[in-house]
This record gives sequence, C-alpha cells and structure tokens, in this order.
Amino acid sequence: MAKIPKPNELVIDHTLPKTGWMDTPVDFRPGTWCYPGKAKNLEVLGLPNPREWSPTDEDWKLPENWKEILLEGLRERLDKFRSLKIFMDICVRCGACADKCHFFIGTGDPKNMPVLRAELLRSVYRNDFTTAGKILGKFAGARELTKDVVKEWFYYFFQCTECRRCSLFCPYGIDTAEITIIGRELLNLVGCNIDWVVGPAANCFMNGNHLGIQPHAFKDMIEFFVDEIEALNGIRIEPTFNRKGAEILFITPSGDVFADPGTYTLMGYLMLFHEIGLDYTWSTYASEGGNFGFFTSHETMKKLNAKMYAEAKRLGVKWILGGECGHMWRVVNQYMDTMNGPADFLEQPVSPITGTRFDNARSTKMVHLVEFTADLIKNGKLKLDPSRNDHQIVTYHDSCNPARGMGFMDEPRYVIENVCNNFYEMPPNTIREQTFCCGSGSGLNTDEFLETRMRGGLPRANAVKYVHDKHGVNMLSTICAIDRAVLTASMDYWVPGVGVTGVHELVANALVMEGETERTTDLRGEPLAGMEDSDNEDV
Repeated sequence: MAKIPKPNELVIDHTLPKTGWMDTPVDFRPGTWCYPGKAKNLEVLGLPNPREWSPTDEDWKLPENWKEILLEGLRERLDKFRSLKIFMDICVRCGACADKCHFFIGTGDPKNMPVLRAELLRSVYRNDFTTAGKILGKFAGARELTKDVVKEWFYYFFQCTECRRCSLFCPYGIDTAEITIIGRELLNLVGCNIDWVVGPAANCFMNGNHLGIQPHAFKDMIEFFVDEIEALNGIRIEPTFNRKGAEILFITPSGDVFADPGTYTLMGYLMLFHEIGLDYTWSTYASEGGNFGFFTSHETMKKLNAKMYAEAKRLGVKWILGGECGHMWRVVNQYMDTMNGPADFLEQPVSPITGTRFDNARSTKMVHLVEFTADLIKNGKLKLDPSRNDHQIVTYHDSCNPARGMGFMDEPRYVIENVCNNFYEMPPNTIREQTFCCGSGSGLNTDEFLETRMRGGLPRANAVKYVHDKHGVNMLSTICAIDRAVLTASMDYWVPGVGVTGVHELVANALVMEGETERTTDLRGEPLAGMEDSDNEDV
C-alpha cells in the first residue's frame, strides 16, 4: 500500500501548469497508478500480450506493431460505434465539465478535467483520421501516437471512474465515460490493463465471481450468516442453492458475501426473503452480479454477463432478482438485453407477494431488490419498526450507475424513510443525478491507488461532512457493493465517525419477523436505542 498523507497534509494545487498539456510528461509516483494486469490473468481472459511489466519501467514491452494495432483498433471502433465518432467531433472545449470531475477537484491535475482527458484520445483521432489534423497538426489539436502517449492513456484512463457526472453538464451530451471505455479497450489490445480489473474478471471467468470463491465455500459463507442471524433473533433460515424449479434466481455481488459491511446487507437479504416466504434459490456458479468485464472491453463484459441468463435457464426459474450493486445494474439496464438477450425463456417479473407486474423489466426479466422491497412496503407486506434504527442518523449516497445509468433514485429513499426515523439529505447539487462518485469505481478500488482514491473521494466526503456537522449523521447508506467497500475507507479518512451501510441492512434492523426473540442489537451487534444497558442487566 502506498503511503498516504494525512488529510491536513494533502496538497491540492489548481494553479496553471508551466507547460502545455501536450508537453507535460506523466509522473508515475506512488499512490497515483495501479499495478498492471498479471500475465496469468490476461491469459485466462484471452487478452493479448500477457507479460510481467511495470508502468515505472522505461520499456513497457509493447508488441512490435503496437502503433498499427492501436490505430486499427481505433478505426474499427469509430466504424462500429457511431457515438464515438460524434464525441470525437463535436466537443468545443467549453470547459463546462471541468470542475464536475471528482478527480480534477481532488488532484488539480488539468488532464483530469474530462474535456482534457478526452483530448488524450481525440488528439490522436484528429492526427490520423481528420483532414484538418493531417494538414494543420498541432494547430488543429492533433498529435502523433507515441509510446509516451500510450503511457499517458494508461495513467489517466485509469484515473476515471466512468461515473458520467461530467456528461450530465455537457451541453452536447458527450459521454466521457464511453471515451474512457474505448480508451481502455485500446490499451487492452496491447496488453495494458490493471490487475484490479483483470484479476477479478479472470476469477469470474473461472469461478463465477470476482473473488474466486469456490462453490462449496460460497455455500459455507452464506450458511455462516444463517448461524449469525439465528444467534441474533432465534430464527433459523434455510436458503437453497442451485435448486431447479425455484420461481426466482437471486444474484448479488460477491462482495456482499465476503467483505464487511456488505455482509450485513446480505444478512438483510436472507431475513427479508425468509419473512415473506419467497420461493428463490442462490446459484453457486452465477455467484456474481457485478461485471468487471465492463471495465475491460465490451467483449469481456458480454462473456461474463452471460452466466446469469445461462444459469437462470439451467435452473428453470421464472425471473431474476438482483441485489444491491452499481455497475451490475448499469450493465443490465444499458447492455444486457441486446448483448445477452433476448431472455425469452423467462417470464416478465411479477411479485409473488403483491402481484405487482414490473413492466420496466419486461425485456431483461431482472428486478432490482430495492424496487422489489419498496413494492412490499407500499403494499403493507412487511412489519417494520423504524425505531430499531434510531441509533443511526442516516444519509443516502446515490451510486453513480443506478442513479445516472438507470434513473434509480426515489425507490431507495422510499425504503430508507420507511425503516429509519432519522434521515437527512446531502446538498442537492451532490445527490440524485448530480451525485458525486465514491472515487474508486470502475476497478480503481485498490490499495496502491489509495492517495488518488482519497483525493477523488473528497467531494463526496465534503457533502457527508456537511450533514454530519449539521445533523449529526453517523451512517452513510448506499446500494453499491463497491461503494460499501471504498466509502468505508473514505469516511475513516475524511469524516471519522461516519459508518457505511447497505439499504437492506437497515431494512433487516427494522424488520419484525414472526417468531423472533427479543431484539436488543442490530446486525452488527451494536445495541439498539434504549438497549444500551441490556447486556449489563443480563450479567
């Protein structure tokens, strides 16, 4: 892990640089770049040029014809994606996006302005694919593709979380995240990726989930949480695995199975499903809702995503219910139907509890669990005691992909307001469609990148600090597994005293289950409001 300065020692310099952006070389200093993809992981995924190398090396061991590969790759994508050519041509460099990027705010590096990050690729496009660039060169914003440019691409395309906040403010609607996606795809063609992306993607390809959890271990871990729930409220839950003929296949990110605080969210899933008597099954093979292929290439994304439909077909379920994840739902909402569909072997989802028909899922046959739970609450199907969350003063972080990628903003708030008595919103220009990113998405949540992660997390942390200071907020809720992992570190760094939770952890705290023993603690073992002395009384 790279050494990181304390918050009061972190220097953010927004002064004008002394040299032009084309003449400013990349500085690969610790804490600002991610370890490259290991050869074994590239080989698993069938990606080109597997080798051992480091970004700090002078020689990156690129293929001999690297330039031809990259330019041909760009040509193919310009022909394939009409949007890419439009984005390359229409930017007027107005700068409306500049101060909207969390990495530019946190680093002060001009190349982290979305407009300039896109120019890293656009300048090569102008040089080799436009008449003006070929004739006027640098005067037209064109430059030759060199090895230093490749290094610049690697450095800055992996300092973009593809959150799309900049696109919201672009008067032309340029989706800079799509430019980053293409930039990363091009780097993949010559074997330049980061291991925190290709490692999880390789694990998913081999074992069905990003963490490489084997089927028996996946089952054992969920059964461990079953024991924890029984110790909490006396109720024994009996989940099923790989059960053919179940009505619903449930898929969630593997981070919920493996890492706190996501594990408490998973316990919430188990408790909810048991209480409503849901006919569902887990799969130990499609044991991952997330898709790090999304951060690699369109082809890898498609390959990894296929397992969900394949397993649904094998098990003969009617439809798929998905857990709290970010990029899982962007892939499902924006890509899955045309990429892996049509899922005509599944039925349009209908809640077996309320009878609600989810028309928005008629094509993908997948429903977001928060939407499912909101419907349960609206129809009075859950017995809830919000006072069980009175020890939490909660705010909500809109995860970028569900918010901007699928417009999913009201349902989480509806659920939280029904299970919590103390809920406060962050400032309006930091939430909903304008939400700030966690600062570590798109595969950047790795320890060696920690300084840049904390810099990128500053805008979100500032908004949390505002409600922390004003309202005493001590818990940040979110519906993304990556958010739950990285915002924990960000809060510890910038706003100590604020924890991170999934929405269904809050649901489970408030859920009054039939036959439960007296509840004195929440899922984390923390005493409920008014129960602080119960342990001492028992003694």
